[in-house]
Amino acid sequence: MRYTYLIILLFLLNSLFAQETRIVRGLVTDSENNPLPGVTIRLKNAQTGTTTDIDGKFSIRLVSGELVFSYVGFKEFVALVTATDNDLVIAMQEDILFLEETVVIGYGVQKKKDLTTSVAVVDEKEFRNKPITSAAQALQGKAAGVQVIQPSGKPGSELAVRVRGATSVEAGNEPLYVIDGVPSSNIRGLNPNDIVSMSVLKDASSAAIYGARSANGVVIITTRRGETNAQPRIQYSTYYGMSNLRRNIEVLNTKRYRELMEEIIPGGLDPSQTKFNNWPDIVFGTGNTQSHQLSFSQGNNKSSQYVSIGYLNDQGIVKPARFDRYTLRINLDNQLKDWFKLGTTLNLIHMKTKDTPDNASSGRGGVIMSTLNTPPFLSIYKDDGSGQFDPNPFQPSWENPVAYMEGPDQESIDNQLSGSLFAELTLLRDLKFLTRLGLDYTSHQWDYYLDPFRTNFGRNNNGIGRADKSNANTVLWENLLTYSLKHNNHKLDLLAGSSIQKHKWNQSYVEGSDFPENTSVRTLNAANIITASTWVEEWAVASFFTRMAYDYNNRYYATVSLRRDGSSKLANHWGTNPSFSLGWRVSSETFMKSLTFIDDFKIRGGWGKTGNQDGIPNYSAYGLINYYRKPTTNPLSGPAQVQVTYGNPDLRWETTAQSNLGIDLSMLNNRLNLTADIYLKRSDDVLLNVQLDNSLPITTILTNNGSIENKGFEFNINAVPLNNNVLRWTSDFNMSFNKNKVISLEYTDVHYFGRIYSNNQDVAIVKAGLPLGSFYGYVSEGVDPETGMIKYKDLNNNGIFDTGDRTVIGNAQPDFIFGFTNSFTYKKFDLNIFFQGSYVNDIFNATRIDLEGMFDSKNQSASVLNRWKQPGDITDMPKAVGNGNVDNVRNSTRFIEDGSYIRLKSITLNYRILDNKKWNAINSMSVYITGYNLLTFTNYSGFDPEVNAFGNSAVEMGIDYGTYPQSRTIIVGLNVEF
Repeated sequence: MRYTYLIILLFLLNSLFAQETRIVRGLVTDSENNPLPGVTIRLKNAQTGTTTDIDGKFSIRLVSGELVFSYVGFKEFVALVTATDNDLVIAMQEDILFLEETVVIGYGVQKKKDLTTSVAVVDEKEFRNKPITSAAQALQGKAAGVQVIQPSGKPGSELAVRVRGATSVEAGNEPLYVIDGVPSSNIRGLNPNDIVSMSVLKDASSAAIYGARSANGVVIITTRRGETNAQPRIQYSTYYGMSNLRRNIEVLNTKRYRELMEEIIPGGLDPSQTKFNNWPDIVFGTGNTQSHQLSFSQGNNKSSQYVSIGYLNDQGIVKPARFDRYTLRINLDNQLKDWFKLGTTLNLIHMKTKDTPDNASSGRGGVIMSTLNTPPFLSIYKDDGSGQFDPNPFQPSWENPVAYMEGPDQESIDNQLSGSLFAELTLLRDLKFLTRLGLDYTSHQWDYYLDPFRTNFGRNNNGIGRADKSNANTVLWENLLTYSLKHNNHKLDLLAGSSIQKHKWNQSYVEGSDFPENTSVRTLNAANIITASTWVEEWAVASFFTRMAYDYNNRYYATVSLRRDGSSKLANHWGTNPSFSLGWRVSSETFMKSLTFIDDFKIRGGWGKTGNQDGIPNYSAYGLINYYRKPTTNPLSGPAQVQVTYGNPDLRWETTAQSNLGIDLSMLNNRLNLTADIYLKRSDDVLLNVQLDNSLPITTILTNNGSIENKGFEFNINAVPLNNNVLRWTSDFNMSFNKNKVISLEYTDVHYFGRIYSNNQDVAIVKAGLPLGSFYGYVSEGVDPETGMIKYKDLNNNGIFDTGDRTVIGNAQPDFIFGFTNSFTYKKFDLNIFFQGSYVNDIFNATRIDLEGMFDSKNQSASVLNRWKQPGDITDMPKAVGNGNVDNVRNSTRFIEDGSYIRLKSITLNYRILDNKKWNAINSMSVYITGYNLLTFTNYSGFDPEVNAFGNSAVEMGIDYGTYPQSRTIIVGLNVEF
């Protein structure tokens, strides 16, 4: 009997096992019965899963249950499998939202798959959970063809953005920013947390609709708005982070410094001066940053609202550098009638900035250079208890770095009110009219006070006070008429519009000294006024534009646009900017049907002409006169006058013609996407100040004086290498190659820029045949073993050393730039890793001039320990010369370094504590930790390879001269939705 039970039990187990190993087979197709390879299939609420093969077929072991089918670009499909189902046929439906994804373009939107122009889109997920303070930072490494350089690590500093290279010398090179339809040249105060997406119009055929302000590309920024028929939602996000210096530069201690001074100034150092202050340890501290954002949004079928308030505080690693920003945004939309929509956008910004002077020598107030050059035996304060900063015994006007940091009390306050009011009327079914009124008002106030006691400079002037105040307002009025017509396979979209923008700016500046003793009064009414001045400037632009976009059967595309601009800045007011583009969806052709792995393949090309009026002085067409008062005893005497510029009535704005050819390729059911473009753009009538005879009262005049060319290749690859029920991995890689060259100069053969104070020489050159950012100087042949002096190559072979031996010694333009992002999702964890870099760009390290020159009493870097000391020494470090001799530190290849770098820009680990699951009042919650600038791989010897002492200049590029370095940052953050 016992064996009978055992046999029955074994039989039941065998039957159950046989049931569990039942194989269910099937086929997965799209809506047109085409097989879908790589579809992820999993048993709901279990770990069992598989994928379809190249023919769309699959097999899986199960008894019964729900199978979940998921595929990129298709809606998720759930199939109930019963115990009798063996062969399944699953037809998945395309995700219309995915296929119909729209992109914001000039004065409208367009389906991404129908674009015939070159547009890069960076949406909010690309910069979420990262400690970026500027919207421009979000573009760095994320958009092919867009180079973003952070010239300084100082909090609140502006970034240089180049779309397909620089096009100008004297005029602007920054793109035009359009925020919710309102053009702007500055997004420094815009809160990145309010941004939904940024569309970069890179080629002329996409940007020409903005005419005379679009030669450098256009960045269209869309901010968050309330959603229709959405429940009220409150979101709070915050983060806190700490930062420090990535790497230091070692300088001499007191013992080594005394040894060096004995060579430069024998007996010049007091023997009692033996103390040691490690100035880099004192100056470079720990920075911190914090951010708070609270937002509310809701909507119904009649209205929607979005309101946010934000606060950002960024304290730098070198005091007193600090940036505080307070923001308030209100976006409202109201569908008052079926045919009438009214909306408004309001943005309030309040910013406070404290500056740390950099990009200057230690003798001119540069904190970074003073940190490296100040004698190590000095103290912060005098030993007499007076509270005065300890002066340099060799040069009392050279303050120690803490004196430069803490001596002056200075702060700038900026307020901005910007926004727009728009009304949209549906006149007919497909005919709409929109009118928009925009306003941008800014006020700036900078106050500076240097007391008459603590610093040497303050004592010499009995205190110094400065006040700089300015106000600017810009008014915009635009009117747009759009019409859309669709008949059978033909679709036509028409746009006609006008735009009027007017700007007014005024400024006043006052400086005084000789404040009264024994008083705490800091206002300038107590000082002796040294100088005072006021300015008022205005400009206006009137524009008329039209665009026609034609689409035949989602296969053939054509777009034509034309814009006519009139600018008050030029005597020749009007200019015309045409463009056209064509597109061919090759994948829709019959001969492509057999290539089932290709989802979409489109070829597009275009040409356009754009203008550049930004950066042109407002009254360049006219000779300007300054009025001033001469010292006189006659109170009734009138003001004196002097002409300060020559007018140029023939001045034209710069124009850029650009051709573009590109492809968009999507494969493996949108799991692999490629976008690639080649382009050629030429800028003519480039503005330059031409040198006149020195005997004239005015020695320069602004003229149209040359042409600049940019040509390049760029691509972006987006892939989903892994996507199953456990792990999802997405990867995005972009790379940009751009060659810049000055084609011609009409009136002068060469222009010099980039004056280095320490050797009084220009290092940047603009010349036909060379790219912008070229370095000019001598070729160093190393140290002469007999004399200890740097030898320079005799390039003109005249047997003597002279200025004719100078040549091009480097180029700050990289061969290519790139960005590489990988995102992983595993259960409730998200990991994002972002690398960014630049390759084969030179840096002129002017910081080494003051650190390795050994020509005066400045402290030097530890590298001078290897200096030449006696005949026969073989070294690359020359001898100590003293007496202000700068022969060894002429601008030369000695200071040219490779500025290539690969940087782990950010790595973020996010954990979703609550993921769309309600817990009391909380809908979702996540925490994250982010590392920013954690690793930098470079051969550059300075603080940081991403540097430019001349800010966003396109000519004086890649120069390091005591520039505030970038820092490494670790932040922790929290996101909560109620």
